[in-house]
Amino acid sequence: MGMAMGPGGHGNLQSFSKDRSVNRHQLAPGTLRRIAGFARPYRVKIVLFVILILIGAVLGALSPLIYREIIDVGIKDSNTALVIQLGGLLALLAVVGAANSLAQRWFSSRIGEGLIFDLRTAVFDHVQLQPVAFFTRTQTGSLVTRLNSDVIGAQQAFTSTLSNVVGNLATLIATLVAMLFLSWQITLLALILLPLFLLPARSLGPKLSAITRERYQLDAAMGQTMTERFNVSGALLVKLFGRPKDESATFAQRAGRVRDIGVTTSMYSMVVLTALTIVAGLATALVYGLGGVLVIRGGLQIGTLVALTAYLNRLYGPLTSLSNVQVDVMTTLVSFERVFEVLDLAPGIVEQENAEPLPVGPTAVEFDSVSFRYPAASEVSLASLESVDSGRLSSEPGEMLLHNLSFRIEPGQMVALVGPSGAGKTTIASLIPRLYEATTGSVRLSGIDVRTATLQSVRERVGVVSQDAHLFHDTLRSNLLFARPEATEEDLIESLKAAQIWDLVGQLPDGLETTVGDRGHRLSGGEKQRLAIARLLLKDPSVVVLDEATAHLDSESEVAVQAALARAMVGRTSLVIAHRLATVRDADLILVVEDGHIVQRGTHEELIGAEGLYADLVNTQLLGSEETNVETLA
Repeated sequence: MGMAMGPGGHGNLQSFSKDRSVNRHQLAPGTLRRIAGFARPYRVKIVLFVILILIGAVLGALSPLIYREIIDVGIKDSNTALVIQLGGLLALLAVVGAANSLAQRWFSSRIGEGLIFDLRTAVFDHVQLQPVAFFTRTQTGSLVTRLNSDVIGAQQAFTSTLSNVVGNLATLIATLVAMLFLSWQITLLALILLPLFLLPARSLGPKLSAITRERYQLDAAMGQTMTERFNVSGALLVKLFGRPKDESATFAQRAGRVRDIGVTTSMYSMVVLTALTIVAGLATALVYGLGGVLVIRGGLQIGTLVALTAYLNRLYGPLTSLSNVQVDVMTTLVSFERVFEVLDLAPGIVEQENAEPLPVGPTAVEFDSVSFRYPAASEVSLASLESVDSGRLSSEPGEMLLHNLSFRIEPGQMVALVGPSGAGKTTIASLIPRLYEATTGSVRLSGIDVRTATLQSVRERVGVVSQDAHLFHDTLRSNLLFARPEATEEDLIESLKAAQIWDLVGQLPDGLETTVGDRGHRLSGGEKQRLAIARLLLKDPSVVVLDEATAHLDSESEVAVQAALARAMVGRTSLVIAHRLATVRDADLILVVEDGHIVQRGTHEELIGAEGLYADLVNTQLLGSEETNVETLA
């Protein structure tokens, strides 16, 4: 006898390889209600899907009865017409069953893919609302897993799990009713043998589950190795430190463990299948033995025995699957819960209901008694996204980094921030576009607190160029249009010319259609910076924040970038974080920052003549040389 075990087939063994510890998991209150909310748009399709599953179970239960009639009535009485009619009915049932299966698959796909789309877009949109602190803490791979594995696992609650539970239950009921109608003795024998059938899977299931869980962990570790080594930065690091052989050995070791555990998993699965096949064969032999005796004694007809044997194939599969249904259901519910965990993380920065857009035109920037500390880890992240061993993040907020800062930048003015590393310069700059929120005090643009302004208008008015300009793995055109999708060809060329890089782009074989590579690594540092400046010019903000935009550049690249920056700051309110004296000496105002305090303020001439941190920075050359002058470049 083959192992045709009903709707689940060999797939029933998959539930035994799942993590059985989910049965002990306590779902968060309201999880089922929220799941129902996501399923509500598909309720009609779900009802029709269940009806089709029930119809399929009934159709499957009819075939053995027709076998019985063909043998016990048609063949026994030599009724050719009846045999032909019943054969035609079997053919019709096969066609109807196939159509039913196709319809089930269509509904399953529409429901499943629809739920995947809804969950993915909900998570993606919600993650975009999270503050920068969220992204600085979480592991990207863990976050992507929520959008892939967990979302797919969650949708299975309404597709494969629903199909298996309803289908197996309906098949089991229909099969038992038919078998009891045909022979209660053989039905009782089949049920008595059920523990023997469940024993192999139940005894080896926990071991198979543990092995499968370990394999997932090893696969993840191997995947992480490939991700880190195959990106440009990782590959450069390996080459620069000259350790390709060591890396190959490390990868081979991890891949070898995946190979070995794969063999172990296959063998355990085969042992379970073999044991089930043996038990199923034993059950078939006993049924044929008892049934044969009953046929000889006249208590049973041959056709009935054949029908009972066919039903036997449909009995054990659903029973095996339903015996482990709790694991399947809890696995999908836990996946839903992990998705909800991300959706429940409140965005640290939200837009007020009555938020007003900032006015168009020249913009003043004002800090009024601003103090800042980073929020507690538990406020901006999840332990599961950081792989924290304790499973819990600290609820203690960070130390105060900025202390009672007050200054104003008039429209069109340039203010420079200088100070030692870690003084808080970048933190100050990040408060202007509201990447972080002031703990106390307020940051104002055109006299409006950024917390009461619309986020869209704040991001439109403020443009930022950092020392590590990020470019997407796409064309030059796409990277530029990210700033202003409606920009024309002339707009793109004009911004590239202003950024001192059109000569390079114009000479490229593919021009604006040139792909820049992962994080723009096909371009030099200076080229990336000038493209970032071109993107900023295309955006045309009224406030420009330059966060050490010329750091780590060679002299030639710095000259070109400085010229582009000089053009970008013309007519705009500018806040510049600089390590070059040539950049800050022409600022309208210089703010010297130390330990989160503004310790000095004034022009270059005023500060250089006074004793203090600024003079110390210049004298110790921590502000670089004067070889490059912005006015000369402009």
